[in-house]
Amino acid sequence: MEQLTEVTIQPIDLAAWAPYALEVQSAAFGLSPEEIAVRLHIVGRHAEQPGVLALGALNAGRLVGFGYGMPNRREHWWSTVIQPYLEARGHGEWLDEVFAVTELHVLPDYQGRGLGSALIRALCEQSGRSRSILSAIDAETPARRLYRSLGYRDLARAVRFPNTDRPYAVMGARLPLLDRSA
Repeated sequence: MEQLTEVTIQPIDLAAWAPYALEVQSAAFGLSPEEIAVRLHIVGRHAEQPGVLALGALNAGRLVGFGYGMPNRREHWWSTVIQPYLEARGHGEWLDEVFAVTELHVLPDYQGRGLGSALIRALCEQSGRSRSILSAIDAETPARRLYRSLGYRDLARAVRFPNTDRPYAVMGARLPLLDRSA
């Protein structure tokens, strides 16, 4: 794996960096202009949440990756959607006292070099929680392989979020995350 000596990971002001973060997410995830506009509003709301942590991966001042998350609360929209799926599988406790990784994206040219792993590790280490939860497209993608390699396991699959046809998987891990280099 190539080292990322030219990239630094540092805390970012999520609200201030949101437009750049959405550019990264759009390149990595393939968002339409309409989806970007909606997500920009959502990221702005997330930036105001208590305990939100946001990290950026910067190369010469350019955002090439980012991740953010927050302590999960059952009244969050995301939690209300995943709660019935988790409870049906006996995992309802994963909604409490857990750090939710909300977004994690890396520009395609920077993927596969350990940047996503470094971002999620740093977020989880700084969270002060003993567990982490996230959702990912329910398919065998590089992201799902990354999460599994770090210790995340499926808690619920075929989760349906409103306004998307893609099924998602909810994954959880005990912290600290596994060391992929071991």
